[in-house]
Amino acid sequence: MYLVVQVFSATVLALLAYIVLKLVETAYREWKSPLKVLPGPSSPSFLYGNMKQIWDAEAGELHEKWVEEFGSTFRYQSFVGMSRFYTTDTKALNHMLMNSSIYQKPESVRYNLTELLGPGVLVVEGDKHKQQRKVMNPAFGAAQIRELTEIFVEKALLMRDIWLTESQKEENKGRIDVLSWLGRMTLDVIGLAGFNYHFNALTNDPEQNELNKAFTQIFRARSRMSLVNMGRSLFPVLRYVLPNFEKDTIIARNTMARIGEKLLSDSRAALSSDASKMDHSGSKRRDLLSLLMKANSGTDLAPSQTMSDEDVLAQVPTFLVAGHETTSTATTWALFALTQAPVVQAKLREELLTVSTDNPTMDELNALPYLDAVVHETLRLHTPVTSTIRIAAQDDIMPLGKPVLGRNGEMIDRILIKKGQTMLLPILAINRAESIWGEDARQFKPERWTESKNPESVSTIPGVWGNLMTFIGGPRACIGYRFSLVEMKALLFTLVRAFEFELAVPAEDIRKKTSVVQRPLVASEKEKGHQMPLRLKPFTRV
Repeated sequence: MYLVVQVFSATVLALLAYIVLKLVETAYREWKSPLKVLPGPSSPSFLYGNMKQIWDAEAGELHEKWVEEFGSTFRYQSFVGMSRFYTTDTKALNHMLMNSSIYQKPESVRYNLTELLGPGVLVVEGDKHKQQRKVMNPAFGAAQIRELTEIFVEKALLMRDIWLTESQKEENKGRIDVLSWLGRMTLDVIGLAGFNYHFNALTNDPEQNELNKAFTQIFRARSRMSLVNMGRSLFPVLRYVLPNFEKDTIIARNTMARIGEKLLSDSRAALSSDASKMDHSGSKRRDLLSLLMKANSGTDLAPSQTMSDEDVLAQVPTFLVAGHETTSTATTWALFALTQAPVVQAKLREELLTVSTDNPTMDELNALPYLDAVVHETLRLHTPVTSTIRIAAQDDIMPLGKPVLGRNGEMIDRILIKKGQTMLLPILAINRAESIWGEDARQFKPERWTESKNPESVSTIPGVWGNLMTFIGGPRACIGYRFSLVEMKALLFTLVRAFEFELAVPAEDIRKKTSVVQRPLVASEKEKGHQMPLRLKPFTRV
């Protein structure tokens, strides 16, 4: 017993010494940091820095308040006294995004993402990322998305018919939680389009769908701030000492892994048999996983360029989460925005009804200018992923297009970024910055996209699509942005033609909470979790 106590005491002392050493290293780095010259808010807590303030605020609002107070470039405190670089300067952001070998995801972020998704394309860096992108790019090209549009429309039509029945139930009185239903629909879509697999989430009880339950648990866990998880992220040694106490999260992650292994196994079996290369309609398999596996076995790839089975498997949860959650959330916010702008909703419906079919092609969807404008404006004002983090892998000079006044009274047009410095890429803040978009930046105005009303400064935003930061830019731009855009258009096309939408609660009752993505909450119904309650009225053509 005495020996056990000694071993335990020695272990605790070693851990404390390790943590103290890391804190001393952090303090020294901060003392010598070039960022000390930048303005910024005071820190209310050594442990949390400004992070708890940011966490408790509406998505992006506190950062935007600081921009008004301190200018486009400043610093604030993250955990345990570490400074973080923040800028809405588009020249600096372009420099970061185009130099992805220097500005990478921090190890703590990659750890958290790996815990959620595995080591997929969203997580890996350097040559590994280039390798995975090269193999995966063909699966996400325009020609492939054109082939998948039929699936998007088919599932949107099924959900339209379900909503018609649900909205007419007396106990509902037309009220629908569109967030939940859109999540089920996009899960069905990524099942078919991603893996040629039927989840049947729309027609089955969501409580019986283990993957749907896994998503719910993971996003609920990510909406809480945990000291244990913070410690595990910041101090890798604690990952071996402090267990993950969120048992439900572990079960959820294991569920995703098990389903992913089955999807990969099924896809490999189908591709290995000539007879099973054809689906029931007689056409070749067109799902993303099959295309990825075909590309990975292509003769144009050297053995060193192919992905291992583990690498391919790691893409499955990435497809599931990124291909399901972002689109459902974006479409939810689009419907919310339309309830707050009845004239826009009516104008959009008028355009959509000019199409003579319920089953449009990708080209027909992309030929609707006002639908495109509504999608642009939604993804500008209500971007699902509000920010991302980078860390400098080496010393670098950060150029500023807009000089800022330093705490020493001098104007700063460039700043030394030391290796190990973290920085926030403020996607939402850039998308609605008044300095870029004008005084109406916080307003939902699709006309800014159809009438060429955007100011010239918008063209400086370094995004891969539509002068927006929504899908970021550079070598790490979102690989699936075409998939998301066309699926979102198919949903809005089908639903706005069929229903008139009204918000079922006061607008001021809707809150935004970022948990991986920016999801809605009803302040007076927090016990119900994330939701977006709308009232649906079937639209009848006159």
